[in-house]
Amino acid sequence: MVSKKVFVAGHLGMVGRALCRQLQLQPNIELVTATRAELDLTDQLAVKTFFQQRKVDEMYLAAAKVGGIYANNTFPADFIYQNLIIECNLIQAAHQADVQKLLFLGSSCIYPKLAPQPIPESALLTGPLEPTNEPYAIAKIAGIKLCESFNRQYGRDYRCVMPTNLYGPYDNFHPQNSHVIPALIGKFYRAIKNNEQEVTIWGSGNARREFMHVDDLASACLHLMAIVQNKYWAGLEPMCSHINIGTGTDCSIRELAELLLVLTGFEGQLFFDFSQPEGTPVKKLDVTRLKNKGFVSSIELKAGLDMTWQWYQKNLHFQQ
Repeated sequence: MVSKKVFVAGHLGMVGRALCRQLQLQPNIELVTATRAELDLTDQLAVKTFFQQRKVDEMYLAAAKVGGIYANNTFPADFIYQNLIIECNLIQAAHQADVQKLLFLGSSCIYPKLAPQPIPESALLTGPLEPTNEPYAIAKIAGIKLCESFNRQYGRDYRCVMPTNLYGPYDNFHPQNSHVIPALIGKFYRAIKNNEQEVTIWGSGNARREFMHVDDLASACLHLMAIVQNKYWAGLEPMCSHINIGTGTDCSIRELAELLLVLTGFEGQLFFDFSQPEGTPVKKLDVTRLKNKGFVSSIELKAGLDMTWQWYQKNLHFQQ
């Protein structure tokens, strides 16, 4: 017997697929999804009609336009507009259809460029953002405030989580528009295939990042959604109505590249291109609140990278 209908917006993305994989293992859940052809999330009327017809009980908002430094720098208008309109349409329609529970997935780029490390939730709106992805970050901050405002005004239970840098199966491996891990995996694969002697890394390699396997993120999201509302918000001041999701550990881009060099079996050299941007110097999340809610990451970086490399080689058709 179905106890609730759960809608995953963005179910064909890396995060959405991971959420669906885990939700399908839950008893008494009817998973609700819609492809872009079936539902245009930028069409306000279509989204409103969808919610009225499908009678959703709960939603995971994982739909977003995403990309790396190059994509954010090149298409800033697309990033801010599409992300704003998607989250506005979905959150408003969910409210109008009386959906009480919702989880909005943001991004760690919401925090100031020079935020204290590791970054606590309270760092939100305390300083200038990283210029290379400011439009995307502003859209995600707006999503947090939308959820916060619906909770305050209407008593909704709309929760927000801020994941660290993610990777895993069904990531975007585009040569220019991808994040660092899928970009490097693609570079190493092409270098091996073409017998190249060098793989180029943007920047000095000194920037430090925290990386989390997407299956770990999905586990954390389901864990946080299962917590009773009053316990979930306990101890969260009004300006911190979101929870960081991460591993609590980081590595340099150089260390990441060297690890992938070994895992992929590439026998050439690494070249660090100092003329290219590399973003904020350090970015690691403070995951104290997540741990206090009973969740600890379980997939170590080396194991996660190896799983992703193996998946990539078996699913090249997905990337073409």
